[in-house]
Amino acid sequence: MNDYEILLMLDPDASEERHNEIIERTRQAIERGGGNWLSHDSWGRRRLAYEIDHKTDGVYHLLQFDAKPETLNEVTRVLKITDGVMRHMATRRPKGGSRVAAPPPLPPTEGPRERVPEPVAAPVVEAEPADSERRSDEYAEPTEPESPESEPEPQSEPEGGEA
Repeated sequence: MNDYEILLMLDPDASEERHNEIIERTRQAIERGGGNWLSHDSWGRRRLAYEIDHKTDGVYHLLQFDAKPETLNEVTRVLKITDGVMRHMATRRPKGGSRVAAPPPLPPTEGPRERVPEPVAAPVVEAEPADSERRSDEYAEPTEPESPESEPEPQSEPEGGEA
């Protein structure tokens, strides 16, 4: 058996009863697989660094237990498909590792952050010159006037030699 911990990030919009149900089902799966449940620490509601599914907060829980790798695979498979679990991360605890305390709480905020749409730049339209009625041939490539292709005839030398 190995020592594991799972950090769960649960949906803040779900009820606390739903959170407890997810944790209890995880505990039952670990014990059913022959593992030992060690502890459950609730870290509470925390602000996320970036939005996940349009949510700015998450409710964190740290679960510590001993189990076989097959049991951990089954628990993570179930957590992936469980509604209410936004993210989860299972890690192996080092031997002799002690319990991890929750990080200090963040200062209270005035409420959820609002999404402020970014300003969209208006398309730039260039003004046309006042004499916009130009002739269509003004932009045509110049053509050379056609002239008969007559080459100058060579002058003939008088017969009889040079004079």
